[in-house]
Amino acid sequence: MPDDAVPIIAQVLNLSRADVHGVLTFYHDFRRAPAGRRILKFCVAEACQARGSAAAIAQVERVLGLKVGETRSDGAVTLEAVYCLGLCASGPAALLDGDPFARLKGACLDRLLTQVLT
Repeated sequence: MPDDAVPIIAQVLNLSRADVHGVLTFYHDFRRAPAGRRILKFCVAEACQARGSAAAIAQVERVLGLKVGETRSDGAVTLEAVYCLGLCASGPAALLDGDPFARLKGACLDRLLTQVLT
């Protein structure tokens, strides 16, 4: 959502601009810029961290050529961090366009990245 829409929304809903801004920045699925065609959300909660999510995310960033929180310049994919997908026993875990993936190490992570790029 563009910044100039905030005062319009605030006026229509009879809210302060700060209230509207707070909602827009609190909810992760509200965006100020368009997301990529594919959205990869990688869990960074403690359980996934303990199961190796940092190394998996580093590989994802390297292969996709972007950092967490960014969208590739070609608009192909957005990489986001999430804090718990409820797959704690089978992490590292991620969602690709809403579909869950778990145990993302080695060949499993390679298959996910292939799917992201196709």
